[in-house]
Amino acid sequence: MLRFVVVLKILYFTLPTVCYKPVIFMHGILAGKTDMKDLWGYLCKEHPGTQIYNIDLYTYLESLKPLWEQTRDIAAKMKGIMDNHKEGVHLVCFSQGGLVCRAVLEMLPTHNVDSFISLSAPQGGQFGVTSYFKPLLPHVTKEYMYKILYTWEGQDLSIGNYWNDPHHQQEFRDPSLQIYLAVLNNQTHNARSQDFKNNFLRTKNVVLIGGPDDGVIMPWQSSHFATFDQEENVLEMDKQEYYIKDYFGLQTLNKTGRLWTYGISGVHHHQWHSNYTVFQCCIERWLT
Repeated sequence: MLRFVVVLKILYFTLPTVCYKPVIFMHGILAGKTDMKDLWGYLCKEHPGTQIYNIDLYTYLESLKPLWEQTRDIAAKMKGIMDNHKEGVHLVCFSQGGLVCRAVLEMLPTHNVDSFISLSAPQGGQFGVTSYFKPLLPHVTKEYMYKILYTWEGQDLSIGNYWNDPHHQQEFRDPSLQIYLAVLNNQTHNARSQDFKNNFLRTKNVVLIGGPDDGVIMPWQSSHFATFDQEENVLEMDKQEYYIKDYFGLQTLNKTGRLWTYGISGVHHHQWHSNYTVFQCCIERWLT
């Protein structure tokens, strides 16, 4: 019996154990960390022992504050986590939170993110008034939204920071406004443009998830860095000027096998972080 116990102890200390890198969750607009509870549960079940950090900043109505302000504080929070985990971390960021996480990656020169999972995030911007926006600006159509959002006052609202009107690109790129998305895309003057690109390219894998039944992100392909063109046809990522000229590293990521896209049907915007199939097919494999 004693010999059996000794053998068990030897096996316990000598067999390899799976160690998963820590994961940071970032919620979306008009939401909080509890919205990520299903994803948290799936990860705990499939990757037991994973250390999970759920960012609890700029929740609910505070998520409407300017994204420059949000990014400053969220970057500081995430940097503290990264500094404590030299082995690297993963980011899983939903909706507007995915855009904030991208900004964090572009702005932190020492980040150690292995996988950045952008879950139905408006990486190419938003051009459509959906259920999330109508309560805020109930009587304004998308054709006139730029008159409100492309102003100093409009830029005090997070939605204005990534409103991408294909008919008013001059205003979108106006260097005096420093619109958040235009700056992240290096589409307007930015003294740190090369730093943004270099920092973003530190990311080992960028995973873009979205789908045609999302119902909120417009176009839904914005989750894959696409936009509308002036005829309001979808201009895919690889046709974008910022991809062709590699403004912030997308083409480099793609050519080095580090950019991954998933288009999943049948998932509404608010279901991405609770759909187990999405977790299994598109998220789990990147969180090792």
